[in-house]
Amino acid sequence: MSAQLSTALMFGGLLGLILTGFPIAFVIGSIGFIFGYLLFGPEVTFHIMYSRLYAMTLNYPYLAVPLFTFMGVILQYSGITEDLYKVLYEALGGLRGGLAIVTIIFGTILAACLGVITASVTILSLIALGPMVKRGYDKSLASGTVVASGTLGILIPPSIMLVVYGPQAGLSIGKMFMAAFIPGLILSGSYITYVVVRTWLNPKLGPAIPPEERPKISSWEMSMRLIKATLPTAILILAVLGTIFLGIAPPTEAAAMGSLAAVLLAIAYKKFSWDLVKQAGIQTLRVSAFVVLIAGACYAFVGVFMSAGGGDVVSQLIMSVPGGRWAAFGIIMLIVFLLGMFIEWIGIVFIIVPIFTPIITALGFDPLWAGMMICINLQMAFQTPPMAMSIFVLRGTAPPELGITMSDIIKGVVPFVTIIILALILFTIFPQLILWLPNHMIG
Repeated sequence: MSAQLSTALMFGGLLGLILTGFPIAFVIGSIGFIFGYLLFGPEVTFHIMYSRLYAMTLNYPYLAVPLFTFMGVILQYSGITEDLYKVLYEALGGLRGGLAIVTIIFGTILAACLGVITASVTILSLIALGPMVKRGYDKSLASGTVVASGTLGILIPPSIMLVVYGPQAGLSIGKMFMAAFIPGLILSGSYITYVVVRTWLNPKLGPAIPPEERPKISSWEMSMRLIKATLPTAILILAVLGTIFLGIAPPTEAAAMGSLAAVLLAIAYKKFSWDLVKQAGIQTLRVSAFVVLIAGACYAFVGVFMSAGGGDVVSQLIMSVPGGRWAAFGIIMLIVFLLGMFIEWIGIVFIIVPIFTPIITALGFDPLWAGMMICINLQMAFQTPPMAMSIFVLRGTAPPELGITMSDIIKGVVPFVTIIILALILFTIFPQLILWLPNHMIG
C-alpha cells in the first residue's frame, strides 16, 4: 500500500468514524491499530504503540495536567470566585452592557485561575447567564459572551492545552504560558469592545441596572471591596505565573504551588472541607484519565501514521502549495480550523503537532509564534459546531427557565469567532504581541 493511499485511508477512516459518535479515543486508537496491523503486522504494530504509550507516561511535564486541574476544581467548588463576580456586578452593572462586560472580565480572571474550560463555562453559565437574561439582555448576546469568555480558559495560562502542546512541539511550557498572556488579554479586551459598541448602538441588547437598584456605597468602599475580592485570584496568579516568569520554578512545580495556594485560600476563606477535597480528587481523576486516554490513543495513531510515511505525504502536499510559505501556513491554519469542528482539541494537538512542527520549521516560522497561532485558532474549535464543547456545556448547564436555545447560542457565538479570526490576522502582522513577553522571561 502506497504512503499516499495509506494517508488518505487513515484520515478518511478517522473522520468517518468520528461522525458515528463513538468516543474519540476509541476511534483514533482503533484506526491506528487496524492500519498498523495491515501495514506492518502484529509484532511491529504492538511495538510502535507500546513504546509510544510508555514514552508518554514518562513525560514529566504532563504531571502539570492533574495539578492544574486540581487547583481549578478547588476554586470552582469552594465558591471563592463567586464573591468577585458579585462585587464586579455591583461596580459595573450600571453601564450599558455592564453585566456582559463583568462576565468577560470575570471569565478572564477565571481563565488565569482554572485552566479547565468546562469549569470556566460552567461557572459563568450558573453565575452570570441568569442575571443577564433576567435583566432583559438579548439571549444571543448573553450566551455568546458566556461561551467566548469561558473559552479563554483554554488559552490564558495556566492552560491545560498549552501544557499538552509544549512537549509535543519541543517548546518550553513556561514560554508558551508567557506567549499566551498578551493574546489572551487582547482577545478579552476585544470582546469587551464589541459589547460596548454593540450596546451603545442598540441599548436594548444590554440595558443598564436602574439607579435605584444599585448599591448606595461610596467609590472608596467599592474600591476596597474590589481589592478584597480580587486578592485570592491575585495570590493564585502570582503563585503560578509569577514563579514561572521570574524563573523561580518550572511549570510543573508552579502547578504544585498553585494547588497548594488554592487549598490555603480555601482554608483562609473558610471554604475548605474534606468533601471539597473528595470532589476535587474525583474530578481531577476524571479529567486526567480523559486526557491520558485520548493522548495515548492519538500518540499511538501518530506513530503508525508516521511509520507509514503519512508525515512525508502531508509535508510534500503543504510545501507544494502555490503562494509561498504564507499560503502553506494558511493551509495549516485552515486544516486546524476544520479539524476543530469534528475532533476534540486534545486529539487535534496530539495528531497535528508531530506532523506540522517539522513543516513549520522548514517554512522558516518561529515555532513558538506558530504554536500560539494554532492554539488561538483552536479556541474556535470550542465554539464551532458540531464538536463545540463550550456550546454544549452552556446548553447543558443553563437553567431551563431562562429559555436559552441552541439557536440563541450559535447566533451569539458568531461575532466572537469573527473577533478571533481578526485577532489571528493582527498577530500575523505583529508577531511581537506573542513573542515579546517570553523573550523577557528571567531564567
